[in-house]
Amino acid sequence: MIVTLTANPSLDRTVELPAPLARGEVQRAIAVHQHSGGKGVNVSRALVASGLDTVAVLPGADSDPVLAGLLDDGVPYAALPISEPLRSNVTLTEPDGVTTKINEPGPKLSLDEQEALIGLLLDRSRGASWVVLAGSLPPGVPADFYATVARRLRSGNDGEPPLIAIDSSGAPLAAAISSDSKGAINGKPDLLKPNAEELAELAAAAGFTDVHTADELEADPGLAARAAAAVVGSGVGAVLATLGSKGAVLVTADGAWLATHPPIQAVSTVGAGDSSLAGYLLAATRGGSAQDCLRQAVAHGAAAASLPGSTVPAVHQTTPDAVTITAL
Repeated sequence: MIVTLTANPSLDRTVELPAPLARGEVQRAIAVHQHSGGKGVNVSRALVASGLDTVAVLPGADSDPVLAGLLDDGVPYAALPISEPLRSNVTLTEPDGVTTKINEPGPKLSLDEQEALIGLLLDRSRGASWVVLAGSLPPGVPADFYATVARRLRSGNDGEPPLIAIDSSGAPLAAAISSDSKGAINGKPDLLKPNAEELAELAAAAGFTDVHTADELEADPGLAARAAAAVVGSGVGAVLATLGSKGAVLVTADGAWLATHPPIQAVSTVGAGDSSLAGYLLAATRGGSAQDCLRQAVAHGAAAASLPGSTVPAVHQTTPDAVTITAL
């Protein structure tokens, strides 16, 4: 069982344009896709598509369109009722794959609601193999929320605690690798899944001074691996860094690997990183090696990018045999 937490879920609408975005002009869409979203929700959707047991934990009223969408998609969920509606996000995709996203901030969660959401997660994660903490945080939630949740999962879980993966950005992501100052329980994740831009920020926070831009990391997998190694050196179990069309790098205490996939026709990159994380977890739950997990992560990400909107691929739609693994 893999449990996901999405503190700031959304109703994601993707609008496909027939030509490049023209600011200030009127354009007609050629297609519109709508899905329940947020990083953790997307991971659960991808896991369900591949036949894995999962539960998506999130806030939201029973009548909210996001929860209705999960029901339609057959995604099991556990929701904390709140009075405000969940946010809506809009994504514009151009024919060459360029993506423009407009994300709302989301409803504010009170301290009581934050504590109740953590309690719901702790309850549903008993016996889980992995817990995924993913996405942005809504207004009112402190930046160290995911680190706090990780500590609570490790201290309050009966028996063996689950492995923890974090996929976020900005301050919540930085807080996930910051030094622990609230006791002996470690709040750092077993797996961190940044993109190139987020890896650059994380590496700088971990004291790696050779990184300047995300473009440099995408252009130089060796540099990306060294940056990820600095993050692993800070106490994180492993770093799966997705590098867009250049593939992905996985760094653990035992080694570093680059995975690449043959070029695809990108339709929409929305949710591709979330699908990569789902692919990694799919292989991990099946006992795969680090290289196996990386291979399936890149295969899932490539398949997602070739699908419209925020559509997630099933494992039979992926091509892991086409992925090349290189030790770094």
